[in-house]
Amino acid sequence: MSTYILVHGAWHGGWCWHKVVARLERLGHRVLAPDLPGHGVDRTPHGETTLKSLTERICTLIDAEAEPAILVGHSYGGTIITQAGEWRAKKIRRLVYLTAFVPQNGQSTRELGGGDADTRLNAEMEVDAAAGTLSVRPSAIKPVFYARCPDEDVALARALLVPEGLAGVAAPVTTTAENWGRLARDYIACTEDQAIGIARQQSMAEAGGCRIVASLKTDHSPFFSMPDELTAALAAD
Repeated sequence: MSTYILVHGAWHGGWCWHKVVARLERLGHRVLAPDLPGHGVDRTPHGETTLKSLTERICTLIDAEAEPAILVGHSYGGTIITQAGEWRAKKIRRLVYLTAFVPQNGQSTRELGGGDADTRLNAEMEVDAAAGTLSVRPSAIKPVFYARCPDEDVALARALLVPEGLAGVAAPVTTTAENWGRLARDYIACTEDQAIGIARQQSMAEAGGCRIVASLKTDHSPFFSMPDELTAALAAD
């Protein structure tokens, strides 16, 4: 059995994985779904989070595990597992990018998100420069993130989403061929994603040397809309 560390994306928290956690645990796996700093129940001020602090939270969990873990990063979580992969390559079994950003050395999430012709997200974000945060307009939350999700999951998300720190989104990753570059990398695409278009997903997966292991016909949030199919894709070796 394997140890999974599920890394949520921007604005979310460990809560978004609850269906997948239950399913992976029923298969006998060990599963961790932490709140990153400033997310979920963590009370770090949103504007004080950085790519370094977010990644360090994941590295702390990796360090506590006896065996190498499988890291799964959703959306912005892809950037975080990329940096964690560089810093803890010897303690990671595999990286799985779930409709996620796959930055190359020197690239930031903001850079990768720009110029995506198929996203609705960029037009729906609001910047609070004074607070150092980025939010999504409430009216856009369902169509951009949860178009195929049950109403009760959308209601949960509306209650728990938080602002995202600008500093982390703008920070470039630093990777090398000797560390991140030697890790096994898989990609799970979502073909109806309105936050990261499918063409952008495919191009990032190819540039990042990822093996596309599944293409789910769903929205940006398969942990809500297709938990069984997502679990099967994650559990397949």
